[in-house]
Amino acid sequence: MPRQRVLVIAGAIAATVVGIVLLVVAVLPREPEPPFATPVDAVPHSTVPVDYQVATLADAQWVDRVAEATGIPRRVLAAYAGATIIAELEHPYCKLGWTTLAGVGWTESHHGTANGSSIGEDGVATPPIVGPELVGEGFSPQADSDGGALDGDPLSDRAVGPLQFLPTTWAVYRSDGNRDGIFDPQNIDDAAAAAARYLCQAGDGDQHEREVWRAAVGAYNASDAYIADVAARANEYAELAR
Repeated sequence: MPRQRVLVIAGAIAATVVGIVLLVVAVLPREPEPPFATPVDAVPHSTVPVDYQVATLADAQWVDRVAEATGIPRRVLAAYAGATIIAELEHPYCKLGWTTLAGVGWTESHHGTANGSSIGEDGVATPPIVGPELVGEGFSPQADSDGGALDGDPLSDRAVGPLQFLPTTWAVYRSDGNRDGIFDPQNIDDAAAAAARYLCQAGDGDQHEREVWRAAVGAYNASDAYIADVAARANEYAELAR
């Protein structure tokens, strides 16, 4: 057989093999992208005063509209939105979305309504929200760090407030979001401001990027199921608020 014909046949076989490989690759199921919160626009606001209170920062008409559209209590949404505005000023690289805070807030305490609690106009959860004893049954054991000052338990640490901070985490990220001189994890303004700070520092980057966002929320709770729940709720709120 002439050499030229052999080369032609070999080339045809190679092209066929490549075509088959490409076809197989095309029809193989692709690994789905891990869930994250779709980026949303920054909350509209006017100039932030030096003595700001987070619940007063977001545009009032925006808060009214989005609260009605999403079902998030207005007082709670105002705190989430204001906290992201402050995060935008303190950590401009972060781009924390209000939907992420809302997703965390829903997943942690159903916006401060867990265990029959509710958030009053003063922003305080009544009765106080205290998580279960962390003794290893589905939770990481937590030795007491505050003598029960925040959680009422002198033997072990429990998560507290609508954003469910452990006393050790609160000691680092605590905030005074309503400017009353008290750092109270049961107050939605203080808790939202602290959660925004924590998420921005834990993610340490642009949260419009999937892996940065997942790292931030994963620092809050390392469970893949938890991250997926926050993402699902955040994206639902984003869709409802359009």
